[in-house]
Amino acid sequence: MTDTIKHIAIIGAGIAGLSCATVLKQADLRVSIFDKSKGPAGRMSTRRGESWECDHGAQYFTARDADFRAEVLRWESAGVAGIWRPRIKVFDGKSLKDSESALERFVGIPRMTSPARFISDDLNLTCQTTIQEIQKSPDGWLLRSAERSWLVDHFDAVILALPAPQATTLLETQSTDFAAVAKCANMRGAWAMMLRYAAPLDLPFDAVFVNDEPLRWLARNSSKPGRGGDETWLLHANAEWSEAHLEDEADSVANVLLAAFARLGGPAPQAWSVHRWRYADTEPALEVGFLWNDITGIGLCGDWLNGGKVQGAWVSGRELGQRVVQTLAR
Repeated sequence: MTDTIKHIAIIGAGIAGLSCATVLKQADLRVSIFDKSKGPAGRMSTRRGESWECDHGAQYFTARDADFRAEVLRWESAGVAGIWRPRIKVFDGKSLKDSESALERFVGIPRMTSPARFISDDLNLTCQTTIQEIQKSPDGWLLRSAERSWLVDHFDAVILALPAPQATTLLETQSTDFAAVAKCANMRGAWAMMLRYAAPLDLPFDAVFVNDEPLRWLARNSSKPGRGGDETWLLHANAEWSEAHLEDEADSVANVLLAAFARLGGPAPQAWSVHRWRYADTEPALEVGFLWNDITGIGLCGDWLNGGKVQGAWVSGRELGQRVVQTLAR
C-alpha cells in the first residue's frame, strides 16, 4: 500500500471495538469503525420513546481492573457515568431478602449508551453499515457491506468486535483457526421487557436478582441517576428460559414475564415492549482475552473472549489494540 499511515477497520461499535479504536488512534493510526446499528454502544443499549426511556441491555457495570477504573473515572468527570445505589433484593422463588452484595455499580448518565457515545465522538464511526464479507487482497483487506457492496478503502488489518456467531460468519472464508475458537463460544439469548407507568410504583426495591424462572433480573430504570420521563422498569428473562422460548411471539413472552413480575407485587403496566437479544451472554465466557494474527492482520475482541461483562469487553479491546500497535511498530 502507498499510504504510510496504517489503516485499520473495526467491525462493531460496542465497548470492545471503541476501546480498541481509542488505543489505535492514540498511536496515530488511521481507524474506521463500522456498525450495523443506528449508533454505538452494542449491548450497553437504551430504548427511547416519546416520554420514556429504558436501558434494556447491560444494566450496570463494575470496575475492578485498575485501567478500567481509571477510564470510568474519566467518564464520571465528563458526566457520562456515575454510581447507582439501588435498593436490591434477592428472590429465591418464595421470599424476598436483602442483597448482601457491596459492589459499586456504575451506569451511564443519562442512559447506558452515554459512555459509548462519549468515546465515539473522537472516532471515525460509520453506522447503519452491515459488513457481510471480508476478503484479503494483495493491497490489503476488503470489506463488503449490505448497503454499499464493496467499500473503496483497503485496510492493513481488520478487527472483529462482534458476538462470536457473527464473527464466525465473517471468518468462514478465511484460512484461520479463529473461526473454530468463535464456534466454541456458547452465546445465549435473552428476552428483555420494558414496562411503562404513569407514576412511580410503591415497591420495596429498585432491583431484584431472581433465582426462579422465568426472570433473572428486574430493575426500576427510573431509579438510576440522570433518568427522566415516565416511570420505567426492565425485566430480563434468564438464559435457560429465553433459549427455550427464543422464537416465541412477543405477546406470549410478555404474558409470562408480566405474571412473574406480578408475583413480586408488580402491577400491569400502561404500556410495554419487548426486545430479543440473540447473543446476550456467554456460558462459560472464554478467558483468552483477545485473538490476533500478526501475519494476516486479523483480530477479535469482545466480552465473550474475556470473562464477559462490560469491563471484560473494554479490557479485551484495549489489550488487542496494544498488541496491534506493537505488531505494526515492528
